[in-house]
Amino acid sequence: MEATTTKTQRRGRGGRERILGAAALLFAKQGINATGMEQVAEAAPVSKRTLYAHFPAKSDLVIAHLQELAASGRTLESVLTREDLDPRERILRLFDLPAPDASPVRGCPFIDAAAEFPDPHSAIHTYAREQKLLMAQLVTELAAELGAAEPAALAEQLVTLADGAASRAMVLDQPDYGRHARAAAEILLDRALMPMSREGYGRPRGGRLNLPPLPTAAPEERPE
Repeated sequence: MEATTTKTQRRGRGGRERILGAAALLFAKQGINATGMEQVAEAAPVSKRTLYAHFPAKSDLVIAHLQELAASGRTLESVLTREDLDPRERILRLFDLPAPDASPVRGCPFIDAAAEFPDPHSAIHTYAREQKLLMAQLVTELAAELGAAEPAALAEQLVTLADGAASRAMVLDQPDYGRHARAAAEILLDRALMPMSREGYGRPRGGRLNLPPLPTAAPEERPE
């Protein structure tokens, strides 16, 4: 009896980690709703009894999967807390290329999850929303540290660019698509952080000169 118990414990060791690993691969490959619990158990591999002991409902598994992603450092938001980078570079790293072996390209997992569970009151949608709000909060703090006059407004513009670029990169399967949004983000940062002169123009902290607009030609006068 003791030998049987020991054998069962060994076989079940690491079951939760294997389940989450299998779920991550399947969710990324075919989507959350298209992945069944039995499929996860088979891929782990664990018994269905073990699977439901760790995750009584599929929503529990999905939220645990998203929590694991948030803690892993593999999401857009993770770069925002890197202390080895200055605030501006952390923001611009939101638009970095995905890992070279990332094929096909995947977008933000929190947006993907919210899209698959559109009810804003569902636990999965709620968790995804919390992560996107946290992303905006982190960018707001970095923008304030840089000296932006309206850091919250700037942050919303920047995270909208980052999320949009990630989504388009996934749809188009273009891993380098973030370069377009990064160029726009640099312009936003330059304008937001520009010390203004009395004339309303000056040189941004990034070094690029912002010149006053060219005068427009006066409309021609027509004889009455």
